[in-house]
Amino acid sequence: MTVTSPAPIAQEDDEMLVPHSEITDNHQPVEVVVAQAEAANTLENEPVEDPPPSRFTWRIENFSRLNTKKHYSEVFIVGGYRWRILIFPKGNNVDHLSMYLDVADSASLPYGWSRYAQFSFAVINQVHNKYSVRKDTQHQFNARESDWGFTPFMPLGELYDPSRGYLVNDTVVVEAEVAVRGVVDYLSYDSKKETGYVGLKNQGATCYMNSLLQTLFHIPYFRKAVYHMPTTENDMTSASIPLALQSLFYKLQYSDSSVATKELTKSFGWDTYDSFMQHDVQELNRVLCEKLEDKMKETVVEGSIQQLFEGHHMNYIECINVDYKSTRKESFYDLQLDVKGCCDVYASFNKYVEVERLEGDNKYHAEQYGLQDARKGVLFIDFPPVLQLQLKRFEYDFMQDTMVKINDRYEFPLQLDLDNENGKYLSPEADRRVRNLYMLHSVLVHSGGVHGGHYYAYIRPTLSDQWYKFDDERVTKEDMKRALEEQYGGEEELPQTNPGFNNTPFKFTKYSNAYMLVYIRESDKEKIICNVDEKDIAEHLKERLKREQEEKEHKKKEKAEAHLYTIIKVARDNDLVEQIGKNIYFDLVDHDKVKCFRIQKQIPFNRFKEEVAQVFGIPVQCQRFWLWAKRQNHTYRPNRPLTSLEEAQSVGQLREVSNKVHNAELKLFLEVELGLDMQCIPPPNKTKEDILLFFKLYDPEKEELRYVGRLFVKSTGKPTDILSKLNEMAGYGPDDEIELFEEIKFEPNVMCEHIDKKLTFRASQLEDGDIVCFQKAVPAESVDKFHYPDVPSFLDYVHNRLVVHFRSLERPKEDDFCLELSKLHTYDDVVERLAHQIGLDDLSKIRLTSHNCYSQQPKPHPIKYRGVDHLTDMLVHYNQTSDILYYEVLDIPLPELQGLKTLKVAFHYATKDEITIYTIRLPKQSTVGDVLDDLKTKVELSHPNAELRLLEVFYHKIYKIFPPNERIESINDQYWTLRAEEIPEEEKNLGPHDRLIHVYHFTKEMTQNQMQIQNFGEPFFLVIHEGETLVEVKTRIQKKLLVPDGEFSKWKFAFLSLGRPEYLQDTDIVSSRFQRRDVYGAWEQYLGLEHADNAPKRTYSANQNRHAFEKPVKIYN
Repeated sequence: MTVTSPAPIAQEDDEMLVPHSEITDNHQPVEVVVAQAEAANTLENEPVEDPPPSRFTWRIENFSRLNTKKHYSEVFIVGGYRWRILIFPKGNNVDHLSMYLDVADSASLPYGWSRYAQFSFAVINQVHNKYSVRKDTQHQFNARESDWGFTPFMPLGELYDPSRGYLVNDTVVVEAEVAVRGVVDYLSYDSKKETGYVGLKNQGATCYMNSLLQTLFHIPYFRKAVYHMPTTENDMTSASIPLALQSLFYKLQYSDSSVATKELTKSFGWDTYDSFMQHDVQELNRVLCEKLEDKMKETVVEGSIQQLFEGHHMNYIECINVDYKSTRKESFYDLQLDVKGCCDVYASFNKYVEVERLEGDNKYHAEQYGLQDARKGVLFIDFPPVLQLQLKRFEYDFMQDTMVKINDRYEFPLQLDLDNENGKYLSPEADRRVRNLYMLHSVLVHSGGVHGGHYYAYIRPTLSDQWYKFDDERVTKEDMKRALEEQYGGEEELPQTNPGFNNTPFKFTKYSNAYMLVYIRESDKEKIICNVDEKDIAEHLKERLKREQEEKEHKKKEKAEAHLYTIIKVARDNDLVEQIGKNIYFDLVDHDKVKCFRIQKQIPFNRFKEEVAQVFGIPVQCQRFWLWAKRQNHTYRPNRPLTSLEEAQSVGQLREVSNKVHNAELKLFLEVELGLDMQCIPPPNKTKEDILLFFKLYDPEKEELRYVGRLFVKSTGKPTDILSKLNEMAGYGPDDEIELFEEIKFEPNVMCEHIDKKLTFRASQLEDGDIVCFQKAVPAESVDKFHYPDVPSFLDYVHNRLVVHFRSLERPKEDDFCLELSKLHTYDDVVERLAHQIGLDDLSKIRLTSHNCYSQQPKPHPIKYRGVDHLTDMLVHYNQTSDILYYEVLDIPLPELQGLKTLKVAFHYATKDEITIYTIRLPKQSTVGDVLDDLKTKVELSHPNAELRLLEVFYHKIYKIFPPNERIESINDQYWTLRAEEIPEEEKNLGPHDRLIHVYHFTKEMTQNQMQIQNFGEPFFLVIHEGETLVEVKTRIQKKLLVPDGEFSKWKFAFLSLGRPEYLQDTDIVSSRFQRRDVYGAWEQYLGLEHADNAPKRTYSANQNRHAFEKPVKIYN
């Protein structure tokens, strides 16, 4: 995710964009529902009560037929201000719905206006409200940033899919909750001064990391352990996690302003894209602690992570009727507690240790005793000094196949007693002498929905009554109510808008709630909340950070004193020689790469010349300075020499004369003339007739351009007067024929015109500072020998050339090689040069894919054969330009492939336990029947007349049997596995009472005392007959799967509907459970085979996408 505007502010987890505001009064009629409420979240330390928040509902009818790029809601009023919602129905240069809150009357507000608002948007799911997409943020609105919101609010594919429930009867419902807050001057607020603590800067989507880092930093024992990890002065923070974390913690402890985290994320091996991708706090916590634990091994702080966070619990199964008990000790660094169905932390712990009875069909198989009734549960052996509780605010909804956030009210105490009720949570072997009384240290909060949001933390660093809110860069003092009660979640009731009337109270869900809790055991408080000072910090670290701080202070001082100084940039002939033809080709010099002088403004310019004499060794009398001027065609050239009167002025006065715009810099060209002995001589007098020209020489054979010097010419003279001199400067013979061109401009296109040697310089409109490029004349018969035979063609090439990084599509993170190409190159030009680079003869077998600048990944769809005109079209992604292209070499020509559909099909052999992947390519208009016919020519069938079928398999379930006449063009094998198999003879002749049912393998996994069904293995169909018992069905299944008797006896059989198992007895009539004949949609009901998953994992399994919220956290170093 990339934050594109306004720079440099980076907002939360989503790309925040302030679009150009275009005020329009053509609003569509909308339904307005505004409900007043008490201010729930006043700004920190604001004595004035804020106006109440309001909710606005916008029904957008005929949504799919909106043909405008922007669409505004009706104006609504909150806090006395006029607002409206701005949407981009087809996305603001992204494939997502874009949505912003807009100040409706910004154009007419007085100069300097500002207002601050917290707001949330929701696109309502009109079928299941809990799947509504909701995001929230805050912003200080002003004339420059009069609208703010989310560029990628939700994918257009989801929004426009009628089955998803967001677009019903071509109507979309958008809700906005807006709370106007007192304007806070963020620029002047000093967190260190107000609280004694500093915040962390947000890199774009790192608020989740910032809240965790602040929590860990404020556990002093942890901080001390990090400080004591061995690092050296030669380590690089960008490559060493210990050093980067030490540096970060040191700055948090001693810095006066917010601290950047870029060095730390670099040490993780993250690129910019990782920093703009929101991850899971819990996962980051575990991965970071694992990394630190690993890097602490064999050091003085080995085991510190375990000592702080590691506890142990015992999983047990105890038989009721026989003397048998199975136990297993496990360690934990954090505990995941259920929120759903639990009112508070104690209720979650009660659920955690709840005893499950294994009886009936679910009996436990005990060694020597067979199947037995038993009790199964978890008890704690010991709790750690620092207890991290992860609240399960997010869970997977199997019905909707998506993640949802649980916003239920969930209370947590300031003091947590885990010895309550006579130690009901403790195992018999627990040490009862340890008092498990805990004090709340931190509350990590997630504000928003499952699709994204914002993280911050409430922490009381010393366990005193004073709480602090750490919200990225801003740290504020908070009271206990804000840190605890207001983070319980649940619903809040809006007061009635018309008192006295019998209105139904309106409730709204609080989307900000606690997500992680950190408790510290009271008996360990002195050890954990220990003193950490300079003695704990390595000298090299202090020295390194002292240097950084001094450099920072120096820059700060320079910035503060900038108004007293002028920066003078002096360009000389040496700079032109060094730069032209290497770093630059157009104009004369890059002023950022010449010698700079920082001179006090009141210093006389003549005193400055003395300093130049000392630095360059050029006597004052030999110096002549020229002012540069920016011309109308955007070129930058020396314009005129300084007058003696100007040189008598101060540096500051001279800068004001030379700069029409406010600029602290003064740019000069130093003209130095050399005598015959190559010593400096005073510059000659310059008359109005004298013109200073600069000369560049072009060599078409070497394709080189270089600076060769400058000359004064008479305006009435002609180029023929200086030809011999130019030949001498170039090293040519005195009579060699040369061609002259004037370099006029290079933006937006190059203009370089031939100079008529017979005309005077004045007639050719040449003046001071002009550039003349010259070359040997190229005979007409030799022109074809050169790529760029003359100066204009070479400058055109230079202007349009581009170094493109080519990457193999199979290795999208690594550059394979770079090629210098022209922006004007056609599709064929690019492919030809690429083919030459990789040694490929058939150009048509190359397929290119463009780069997505936002995701830093290849675009999902490759470039079609000759589908773009020029290289520039391949590199542009919305308003961004890339220099990366991906390529692949196909086994058939691309034009031919484009007419084909490629499918990967896994064929399950009937005669052997083998699965083979086949790549099927057929014309797009082909059918499933054509695919099966093609397969028959490739596979070994059980008999010549065998019939095949094609199935869609996803997560080890069969979702579809493809009809033979279905067109293959619409089949997607990117996420689903396509499976082909022979149709068994028994399925071809189903009797009137036979049923074809789904049979899936499954295991039950206990996740924090909650049963989850996990399917695995290969699903299959089975015919069951009327009146057939389970024992008969089992016999056929065992024969089909070839399972040995000993293993098969351990298998359990269950009827599953919507993920809930109902175990079957051998005498049960199986067909009575399956009343439907068809198999479409029947995956919701299946015969489950419960047993251990001992099969090796197959490499061909389909790409099972994780939900966007579950991006895996990876720390690479």
